[in-house]
Amino acid sequence: MNVLEPHEWRHKTIVAGTEWKNPVGTASGTFQLDACGDYYDVSQMGAICTKGVSPVPWEGNPSPRTAEGPSSMVNAVGLQNPGVDRYLVDELPRLKKLGAMVITNVAGHSDEDYAQVVEKLADSEADMLEINVSCPNVSHGGMSVGTDPVVLSRLIKHLRTLTDKPMIVKLSPNVTDIVQIAHAAVDAGADALSLINTLVGMRIDINTGKPIIANRTGGVSGPAIFPIALSFVWRVRQSIPNIPIIGIGGIDSGEKALEYLYAGANAVEVGAAALVDPTAPMRVARELDDLLDFRPELAAKLAKGQTW
Repeated sequence: MNVLEPHEWRHKTIVAGTEWKNPVGTASGTFQLDACGDYYDVSQMGAICTKGVSPVPWEGNPSPRTAEGPSSMVNAVGLQNPGVDRYLVDELPRLKKLGAMVITNVAGHSDEDYAQVVEKLADSEADMLEINVSCPNVSHGGMSVGTDPVVLSRLIKHLRTLTDKPMIVKLSPNVTDIVQIAHAAVDAGADALSLINTLVGMRIDINTGKPIIANRTGGVSGPAIFPIALSFVWRVRQSIPNIPIIGIGGIDSGEKALEYLYAGANAVEVGAAALVDPTAPMRVARELDDLLDFRPELAAKLAKGQTW
C-alpha cells in the first residue's frame, strides 16, 4: 500500500459533534508535524492530536527517556513542549492551514495550569481540546488528577466554564475502577472520553542493576497493551452508552482498529506503532476504510455519531 496515493474516504465518524474524514487519528505525544508530514498527508487523517501543551515551556524529564519492552515501549518524556503561546503562533496555524482536524492536548501541573491553557485556546482554531489527566510521567498534575474522581470532577467543572469547544478527557488505566473515573468526568462536563493512556512500567539494566530510564518508571505503550485497552473501552461503553469514546492502545492494523469500534469506540488513535512505522496512522486508516466496506451496519452507525 502506498499511503501517499490519493484516497477517497468512504467511511466517516462523528465525535462530540465534530466530523472526522475517517475514524482514525494520531495519538498525543507521537505526532510531530515536521517529521510525520514527510510520510503522509496529515490533513487526510481523521484527526491530529497534538503533544501536550502547557502554560509555559517544559523541558521534560532527563535522559534516557525510553526503553524497549516485550512488544512494547516504556517512555518518560515528561510532556516536553514549547508552551501554549509558541503553539498558538507556530504549530496550530500550520496544521489548520493544511486543513487538518486538530485536537489540542492540554497538560498542567495544577488546576491553574490547565485553566491558563484552556483560556488561551478557547478562541483558537483548535477543533477539540483533550484534557490530559492521565500522564504517569509528571510529578504533579497528570495521573495524580485522573485517579481521584473528586479532584477530577472539580477540575473538569472549572474548565467547562472556560470554553465551548468539545472537551475530551483522557483517562488513565492506572486506577482501581475506570468506570467510576469515567462517570466523574462525564458528570462534570466532558463531551467525550479518550482511553487509555499508558500503564506504569519499568525496565532494569541487568549489567548495572539500575533502571534504564532516568525517571525510573514510565508509561508502557505498544501492542502488549492492546487487549487491556480494549477491555477498558468496552467496560466504559457498557456503563455509559451515549458518551463518545476514542480508543487508544496497541493499534497497528485496521483489524485492531475494527475491534475497538466493535467494543464501542466512535474513533481510534494510533500512537506507538508510528514510532516503528511512520506511515502507520495512515495505513491503519486505509485498512479500516476497506474493512468497513463489508460492515455497512457499523459504518452507518459511525456516520451518524452512534456506536456498535
